[in-house]
Amino acid sequence: MKSLSRRRFLIRSGGLSAVICAANWLPRAFSNPLGKPMGIQLYAVNAGIKENPAGTLKAIKDIGFAEVETAGFGNLSAKEFRKLLDDNGLACPSAHLQFDMANLGATFENAHALGAHYATSGNLRPSLRPPLVNAPQAMTLEEAKRSAELANKIGEQAKQAGLQYAYHNHHGELVDQGGGATGYDLMLRETDPELVKFEIDCGWMVLGGGNPVDYFKKYPNRFPMIHVKDFLPPSKGANDGKETEPAGAELGHGIIDYKPIFAAASKAGLQHYFVEQEGPFARMSQVEAARHAYAYLHAMN
Repeated sequence: MKSLSRRRFLIRSGGLSAVICAANWLPRAFSNPLGKPMGIQLYAVNAGIKENPAGTLKAIKDIGFAEVETAGFGNLSAKEFRKLLDDNGLACPSAHLQFDMANLGATFENAHALGAHYATSGNLRPSLRPPLVNAPQAMTLEEAKRSAELANKIGEQAKQAGLQYAYHNHHGELVDQGGGATGYDLMLRETDPELVKFEIDCGWMVLGGGNPVDYFKKYPNRFPMIHVKDFLPPSKGANDGKETEPAGAELGHGIIDYKPIFAAASKAGLQHYFVEQEGPFARMSQVEAARHAYAYLHAMN
């Protein structure tokens, strides 16, 4: 992975408490960033979704979120989960789903049950045939090529089902494989732009050495969605001195500056954006972190 000094992001400054307090006075009618409804990826509140999905979705709506992106349905079926979304007036434009190539019909049925337009996946490695054995965390170019072929197949079947397939990155796709070549760029080049869209996880992209702004400029209209996520600066291991993977951070309390990202996204066809946070949730609960994220993004305007 590239050193942090080579990554193009700015460390945000300012007090966390000041932004949280802003939630007490920000009017609900205040314009959202990009002039679009604010969404949340429900992985950010996954503990509550598992334990009390109805109460958690109500809390999300009460904070002010209008859209969600699912990451499982807790212990409910997709139809049961959809009812809870409807009860709380929450739209679900995108769903992260399990893609079993032997039964994509069931995957697409879940997307329709949720009312989603985007059927979204992350890493396709488990579905590659033949499977990769002891594959490294970083995406190799061979893996990217095979993933692109599979993504095109999924995209074609999704289109036939009246859906749009989208691929969500982590950091491994952005790791330099030599001469500046990355698996992510290869996937973008070798997938059909009409069949395969991409959802940039901005936090993971930055950690992998990429810059969302560059991708918005180079590939307009390929990224209808983003995840808005922040990370703490990486630290050195106490015993070996090696750089450890950064922990998740509340928005604005980490290393990523979202102002240039939003400015570029608004010109590149962005349709939806979803707040998300990786653990551990050391300073506040998941719902409190979601409330902070909502207030922080409003304060950006």
